[in-house]
Parts: sequence; structure tokens; C-alpha cells
Amino acid sequence: MSASTTHGHAAAAHAHDAGHGHHELPFWRKYIFSVDHKVIGVQYAVSALVFLFFGFCLMMLLRWQLAYPGQPLPVIGKLLSESTMPGGVMAPEFYNQLGAMHGTIMVFMGIVPLAVGGFGNYVVPLQIGAPDMAFPRLNMASYWAFLPGGILMLLGFVAPGGAAQSGWTSYPPLSDIATTGQTIWLLAMVLLITSSLLGSINFIVTIVQLRAKGLTFFRMPFFVHAQFVTSFLLLLAFPPLEAASVMQLMDRLAGTSFFLPSGLVISGEQLHVAGGGSPLLWQHLFWFLAHPEVYVLILPAMGIIAEVIANNTRKPLWGYRLLVYSAIFLGFMSFVVWAHHMFMTGMGTTMSTFFQTTTMIISIPSVVILTCFIMSLYGGAIRFTVPMLFATAFLPMFAIGGLTGLPLGLTASDIYLHDTFYVIGHFHYVVAPGTIFALFAGIYYWYPKVTGKQMNQTLGKIHFWVSFICINGIFMPMFWQGMAGLSRRLYDPTIYAHGRAVQSLNVLISWSAWGLAIAQLPFIWNFFSSLRRPKAAENPWQATTLEWAAPSPPPHGNFVTPPVVYRDPYEYSVPGKAKDFSPQFAAGEA
Repeated sequence: MSASTTHGHAAAAHAHDAGHGHHELPFWRKYIFSVDHKVIGVQYAVSALVFLFFGFCLMMLLRWQLAYPGQPLPVIGKLLSESTMPGGVMAPEFYNQLGAMHGTIMVFMGIVPLAVGGFGNYVVPLQIGAPDMAFPRLNMASYWAFLPGGILMLLGFVAPGGAAQSGWTSYPPLSDIATTGQTIWLLAMVLLITSSLLGSINFIVTIVQLRAKGLTFFRMPFFVHAQFVTSFLLLLAFPPLEAASVMQLMDRLAGTSFFLPSGLVISGEQLHVAGGGSPLLWQHLFWFLAHPEVYVLILPAMGIIAEVIANNTRKPLWGYRLLVYSAIFLGFMSFVVWAHHMFMTGMGTTMSTFFQTTTMIISIPSVVILTCFIMSLYGGAIRFTVPMLFATAFLPMFAIGGLTGLPLGLTASDIYLHDTFYVIGHFHYVVAPGTIFALFAGIYYWYPKVTGKQMNQTLGKIHFWVSFICINGIFMPMFWQGMAGLSRRLYDPTIYAHGRAVQSLNVLISWSAWGLAIAQLPFIWNFFSSLRRPKAAENPWQATTLEWAAPSPPPHGNFVTPPVVYRDPYEYSVPGKAKDFSPQFAAGEA
């Protein structure tokens, strides 16, 4: 009787699986056009890492021209076309293309897809105990809008006249009259923005609707809160830029003049358009997205840092609720600071004062979050694993990025510092040793979850220390260059006397950049060679959050049995407990 019943159950289960196609899916449905959030997360992460590497290579070419202006680039200069590198020397137009595409690729095709598309897609459903995202097909559509958008963006390099060269901000009127590459840039941006919009809707619904039993909002890991706020930023901030991109396309292709002013003279000839457009309108629409975009980069990074710090200090996060409220306030305030990028446009003292004030206010929640992280370290039995090294380095690096931003938020000092290398130093401290270090921490931390294998700790430490030294060698000197008045986006910084005075710093920066490239080799080797290592423990970090209730790597549907949540997310070192961690999903220890 029992045997036949068991057989009946097995047959029913098999029929159920076959009916849903769980085990019968062909390769292209399972790994290419997959609707499984884990496969999509890996697709996003790997694509984003490839784009990041490509964007980094563009920057290394650019740094040669800044360090040794007008000198032929060894080896690679001969390989590139005569139009971009005549005689191996970089053409000014190609320099502008590298600058514009480096910024675009790193932000829109690298960091955001990795932080939100990669980590968000893979980890959020696992951390809330969901079997998948709320809309799996929408999830697939978001990736398949992102990848063609990214490929289209890169195709700009083979367009007549080369890729976009109006900066990553695509300011008109220059961008309205630029070569074909700018049209490709705009079309690619429409695809990339659409991808983010589809993803953000999915995240919001998933986090609201699919949480496991017992997982209240204040039992969610901080990483989930960070992704939740980020999704609202994407949903509300991206549509204005999508509309603006379509308007700029119309200016270029359909003869409209949304952003083209009247009486524009180009090479001595008046441009015959209807006129009356406003170049400043583009700036408002662009920065209304691009300032929240900075928090789209930094919030998921802060979420990763929270997970890694709590796990490696073996104590609960200090001020968990304060962190959550700060993230929400940060998201809200990010919509009322955009014009601090536009103090030079003559908007008037009243408006300048308003945006100056909101910029000072938005620094408060960032400081609160950073303070909570630093307080979490106090009194902890810290394990300096590779993820923890990246997480602890994030704290001072993000602090430098934030502090150096304050003079740019004040009109008086911004007038002097605007569009100098100081701005590049400030922004990159937030997103390079800040956000990208956090993303590396996340890769090392969740690699065992995704692959079931552990990355080599020695190679990880080499990767960290060399990267840490080189990345400061790149961005710290930029503050001195900026304060010396050196403008950014200069093809040859030595054309000015004050540029020649700080040219030695450009050489230091460029060598540091090439050193940073070498530092990534152990990471790339570690990333792929670790796939052949023996299987790691199910919960190698002894973590408490819900993703570790699933097998590593998780099967289709994630959890063998639906998880139930019994406690807060970071119950480490609870007095009187035998073990120093109490997982959210462990019933016996409630």
C-alpha cells in the first residue's frame, strides 16, 4: 500500500514537473531566454562585468593621451584605424568618444546592471523567501532590452564619424549636431532605460507581495530595503530621461528643435531650424534622472556592505531601523537636488540657494548610514575575510567621496571647482573605490551561494590590496589637479601653463590606472578557476539571512520547503545561545 502510494506521488510529481517543463527545457530556454531569476541574475552580472572591463579599457587608452599628450601609443596605436589614431597618435575626436563612452558604459551598462540586475535579481527573491520574481517573463524582457541596448551602444564605434562624443551627459546643442554615433547612443539609452523600468516594477511587486511567512518589513535584510528604495528611484527618475532621449532623437532626425536655440551659428553658417528650443531643458531632464542615479549606484552597494559587515563582525547591525529610515529619506531627497549640477547656468540666487540647501540636507542620511556601519564595527570580533576587506575599505573611500562633494554643493566654491578634475575625483571616489569595492565584496560573499564553490582567499587578498593602493593613486591626485584649476575633458592638459604645472600628476594617475588593470587579473583567474574547486559548505560564512536556507546553488523554485521566518535578520552572538548565529529560518532556536 505504502509503496504504491509513494509510486503514485512520484508519478504525480514527475507529471507536475513535465507539465511545467522544469526538467524538459531545451538549452536556449533554460540558459539563454530563461525566466528563472537566478539565471537572469547571472546573465546580468556576467554581461555587466564584461561591459565594466570594456569601459575600463577605454579609460586606459584615454589616460595615455593625458599622461603623454601627442605621443604615439605603443603597440595598440598601430592596431587601431588611421582615422582614430593617425600615426598611432590619438585624434581629438577619438579622445572625446572615449570620454563619452567610458562614462556611459560604466554607469548605465556596468554598475547599475551589476548592482540591481545582477545582485538584485539573484539575491532579493532568496532573501525574502520567494520562489522567483513576481513577473518572470517581464524579468526576462528586462535583460533582453538591456543586452541589445548595450551591444547597440558599442556599435557606435563602427558608425560613420565614430561613437558619441558629446560627453556621457549628451549636452545639446553639441549633441544635436554631432555625428551618427550620437543617434545610436540615444537609441541605446532608450533600450537601457526601458530595461531598468521593467526591472524596477518587478522588484517592487516582488518585495511587497512574495515575502515568506513571518517576514515583516522590519525583518527584511537591509540589502532588500536598499533594493526596494532603488527600484522606486528607477521607476520615478528614468521616464523623464527616456522622454528627453526621444525628444533629442526628434531634434536629430525629424527637424524639431526641443533643445536647439534660435540663431545657432555652426562653422560660420546659421543653422536653419524652427529654433526656440532650450539647451537648459535637456540639462534639467537629464539631471533629474542622473542625480537619483547616483543613489541607484550607492544604495545597493550600501545594502551589500550591511550584509558583509553584520556577518563578519558577528554582531547585529547598529541602528538597523535608522538605516532603513535613512535609505528611504535618501531616496526621497534625491529628487530635489538635481540642479546643483547647474549652478553655472545662471539660474538665480534664490534657486541656487534652494538646491544648495537640499544638497546639504541629503548629506545627512549618508552620514547616518556611514556612522551606523562604523558603529557596527565597534566591539565586534571582526573576521577579515576578503568580502570584509572590501567592505571596510568602502567606508573611508565613500566618506572621502561624500566630503569632497560638499564644496561642489555650495555655489561659491562650485564656481571655481566646476568642470575641473576635482569633480572627477569626487564622483569616482563615490563610484569606484566606493560602489565597485562594494560590488566586489558582494561577488566574493555570494559566490558560494551562486556556484556552491568558495573563491581563493589568498588571490582575493592580492586583488584587494593592489586595487586599493592603485585606485587611490588614480583619484586622490585629481583633487590637487582640480584645485590647481585644471579643466576636465581637455585633450591636451599641457596647453595651459597651470596644466603643465600639475602634469606630473597625470603621469602618476595613468600608471596607477594601468596598475589597477593588472590587479584585476588575479580576480578574473580566481573567478573562473574557483568553479573547478571542491564544493564549499552550505553556509560557509555562517550567515543568518534567508538565502542560506536554500541549497547552494539553489534549485528551480529556490527552497526545498517554503521557509518561515522566526526572528530579525542579524541575530549574531546572542547571549546564552550555543552558536554565535541564529538563522532567521531556524525554528528550534526561536
